[in-house]
Amino acid sequence: MADHIGEFPLVMVSPYDRDLINEGSELRRKYMDAVISQFDRLYLQDLITYNKAMAQRNALLKSFDENRYFDKDSLEVWSEKMAAPAARIFARRNVFIDGFILVFQRYFDFISQGREKVDIKHHSDLAEQDLRTLLNQNLQKDLALRYTTKGIHKDDLEFTIDNYAVKKFGSQGQQKSFVIAIKLAQFEYTHQVKGYKPILLFDDIFDKLDNDRVAQLVKLVGDNSFGQVFITDTQPERIHKIFEANPIDHRIFEVKSGSIVQLI
Repeated sequence: MADHIGEFPLVMVSPYDRDLINEGSELRRKYMDAVISQFDRLYLQDLITYNKAMAQRNALLKSFDENRYFDKDSLEVWSEKMAAPAARIFARRNVFIDGFILVFQRYFDFISQGREKVDIKHHSDLAEQDLRTLLNQNLQKDLALRYTTKGIHKDDLEFTIDNYAVKKFGSQGQQKSFVIAIKLAQFEYTHQVKGYKPILLFDDIFDKLDNDRVAQLVKLVGDNSFGQVFITDTQPERIHKIFEANPIDHRIFEVKSGSIVQLI
């Protein structure tokens, strides 16, 4: 499966993207890993190696508790296998965020017309200490909980608007603008690295966006720099109004009961 990742890059924007903001850190890590893996096979291999070694370490921690014994040497074998890929993953994530955030901020400024300032911060256990030190310091905690409590598998991204957490203080419109800007930045970043444009899909994204933000977004993706864009919506009237206000080259199709009819 890993051999196919990145062969046909695609960026999809949907209502479920708000889960990036509102759900737990695992979803944000998976998103970050998915984007980087599209163009960095070594990163993907490091992820696979790290996760396999961590699974073995966790199984050993559980076995220690169930069988009432402890073998430090066996545990250190898997800790050692995690250390080198963890350091490379941490460094690669930092490089990615440093470059990605500049593109993201530019797109958010365009969508919001410069009304708010946004930021993304990468938080990681490895920012303070290397993985070997972390695992040694937290050994007793790991033994008690029967799993590895520190490492790059605990990394998270912090999203803010005007220095406030988007999750707690962002309106629905701001949250949607935030994730749309993230996905548009993903499109450009992937394009820059891969050398060709991903397919861009918008699925039912105009609900909860005010008219100004909708107009800005359609104006933006109507630019030839985005190539072919697919937009789906459940309200035909809204789609017609959007393109009446933004006279760009487009076609409108209706899908009903499995049949497709071109309207325009």
